[in-house]
Amino acid sequence: MEKQEPFQLDVVSIRLVKNAPLFSDRKITGPKDAVSLVGEMLCEMDREVVCVINLKSDGTPINCNFASMGAINQAVAEPRELFKSAILSNAAKMILVHNHPSGRLEPSKEDTIMTDRILKLSCLLGIPLDDHVIVGGDNSRYFSFREKEIMTMPKISLTQDYHYLEFEERALVAEPGRSR
Repeated sequence: MEKQEPFQLDVVSIRLVKNAPLFSDRKITGPKDAVSLVGEMLCEMDREVVCVINLKSDGTPINCNFASMGAINQAVAEPRELFKSAILSNAAKMILVHNHPSGRLEPSKEDTIMTDRILKLSCLLGIPLDDHVIVGGDNSRYFSFREKEIMTMPKISLTQDYHYLEFEERALVAEPGRSR
């Protein structure tokens, strides 16, 4: 019988790596400011790109993260990728900006679903989503979920007594070799 090597658990480090800066000495107080910061760069892209601008509580940009680069008409932006830089940067709030290479600024169904999902998760994480802005074409126009007043912070109520916690019932899956 062969001697089995002991299990080794890898130790990992997570670091925020800084790339070449985008220069801005202005606070971001609305979508126009966000567009002036990253919109031109995004409008030059030939595929959809999702950018997270991480902000201090007063609107001063900390950094931006190009979190997802997709195809000509879609970009998959998982929440863990969108929040990673915000958490590592100790951001007080964040703004999503993404482009539509077609120049059409109306949000797609997927854009709306992503905005709703990130908005809800941002409330739970304590890093509010300040806006989601879509740019395209020559960067002279944009679509802002906040300006259109279709983005409101959800009211989330957390249970304080464990007796009242309600969990979804899930099917139990038996592990191989174990009975239920």
